[in-house]
Amino acid sequence: MPKPYVFKLEKVLEFRKQAEEQASMALAQAIRLHQDQKKAVFAVEEKMAAHEKEKFKNITANDMWLWQQYDVALKADLSTARSRLKQLALNLQKCRTEAVKKSKDRKLLEKLKENQAKKYHEEENLKEQKEYDEMATIRFKSKDF
Repeated sequence: MPKPYVFKLEKVLEFRKQAEEQASMALAQAIRLHQDQKKAVFAVEEKMAAHEKEKFKNITANDMWLWQQYDVALKADLSTARSRLKQLALNLQKCRTEAVKKSKDRKLLEKLKENQAKKYHEEENLKEQKEYDEMATIRFKSKDF
């Protein structure tokens, strides 16, 4: 009975699996942060739209000044939210490429493991077959003489 195959780089494979899991968790967090920021940008845009509707209502000069100050603050908030969204989009892309890279590394090592295991089993089967052939040859010769 042949010995079971032992992959010499098993620890490296485990490390790569762990690195892939961490990269996928980082990707999930980046996706969540990006979606949350999209919602924040949308909320500020809705506030701006509602604020713009109040622009032409009958308001006093003091109310106009307050309206303008609020408008400036909303525009600043929107600008900040959009720039944060861009940063998060870049981070999301970086996390995606990192997760894909880690996945490829793991798959490459798993493929190597499969190929080596296949080769090992073929060699073991060949050795076993040679042993059987040798025993059969010895038994056959002893009956002739």
